[in-house]
Amino acid sequence: MSDVTRILNAIERGDAKATDELLPLIYEELRVLAAQKLSHEPPGQTLQATALVHEAYLRLAGEQSQNWTGRVHFFRAAAEAMRRILIDHARRKKSEKRGGHRQRVDLEEAIVPNSEGCSPEDLMALDGALAKLAQEDPVKAEVVKLRYFAGLTVEQTAEVLGISATTAKLHWAYARAWLLREIG
Repeated sequence: MSDVTRILNAIERGDAKATDELLPLIYEELRVLAAQKLSHEPPGQTLQATALVHEAYLRLAGEQSQNWTGRVHFFRAAAEAMRRILIDHARRKKSEKRGGHRQRVDLEEAIVPNSEGCSPEDLMALDGALAKLAQEDPVKAEVVKLRYFAGLTVEQTAEVLGISATTAKLHWAYARAWLLREIG
């Protein structure tokens, strides 16, 4: 059992001190994931990787029923928390602009992790389409969350989801096409 899993189990049992032990163990890995995601955001991004990690960690640590089954489950929850934070941030930016000059971004470019980023409007459209995909096929939606929002590689995504890398690639290709059709 890894240290992270041991600490997560202790947190689940109600050990308040265990929460303080968790952040130092996972901080750097979360910061790298956050930095990867934010590096693809448009220039002028006001959200920093450190702030994203801290906010995600606070959300995770503050959840009433954590019930993490281990390291993989925790990182899946962290990816979801980062996705929600980025969506909230995009919504705030959009509400500030209220009809400002919009630039259309092709979904193929927006959904691929090494893209230059997308506007808050496109990010919100992606989130809406992703919610629909999650109703149709939760595993494919999870692939998108882990690949796009957490910046994981195909291999890392496959490991987190417990599927083969080939299956993860196929799910990724299908999800991109599905989202392109849904948004386009």
